[in-house]
Amino acid sequence: MKSRSVPRGVGAALAASVLAVLAGCGGGDTGGDQAQPGEQPQGGTLTVFAAASLTGTFEELEQGFEAANPGTDVVFNFAGSSALAQQINQGAPADVFASADQNNMTKVTDAGNAAGEPVVFATNTLQIAVAPDNPRSVSSLEDLVNPDLRTVVCAPQVPCGSATERVEQAAGVDIPAVSEEQDVKSVLQKVTTGNADAGLVYRTDVAASNGQAEGVDFDQAAQAVNEYPITVLRNTQNQELAQQWVDYVTGDEGRQVLEAAGFGAP
Repeated sequence: MKSRSVPRGVGAALAASVLAVLAGCGGGDTGGDQAQPGEQPQGGTLTVFAAASLTGTFEELEQGFEAANPGTDVVFNFAGSSALAQQINQGAPADVFASADQNNMTKVTDAGNAAGEPVVFATNTLQIAVAPDNPRSVSSLEDLVNPDLRTVVCAPQVPCGSATERVEQAAGVDIPAVSEEQDVKSVLQKVTTGNADAGLVYRTDVAASNGQAEGVDFDQAAQAVNEYPITVLRNTQNQELAQQWVDYVTGDEGRQVLEAAGFGAP
């Protein structure tokens, strides 16, 4: 996350004064509505609960969104989708929820905590993450059955864990995992730190590892495509800004960043 050298209250006051000066100068079209006398400028804090696999893409989108919405501060809570859904349903303050699967989004909508119909904005599939140059010569899902191979997976309640169970069923194998992690980033970290020989993660996580991991494709991945839905939450304190974030993620800017990271189209 970016550093903040200016206190939040001072930053908000500074942003307001800059907007007031620009409005008084009567400059050209800035591409958005300018604040009128007596109106509050657009902005505020936006709290986004998002699946751990969205970390890199959402942090990149944050920069463009904040630049387009002066005075806005996007704050993220990245974790496994199951944990996020539970937090939301227990009353954690949040404006937007982006899940790595439909199942955990359904938990939120069934509890009446979504402000509208969730929108699918991306898809993702699994890869086998191994160390660079694949020193254990892993080439298929069947190889992970070898008990001498230290394999790490996500816990079943986490979207990547649910996807792992589906590919195991498709391949007719039962992987003897040495650990089950609560989010996909933790699985990848086990591989990149040498604490595991292989891990089942999303292909986007391998792509974001900056060469610390190599991805091995396998046929059964097509049997477990995860859809990523996003929604504004019912208890948001900033409905308009929350909807703007959803529109940004699902719009052209979001699509470009997501595709560059390896996400599939909805």
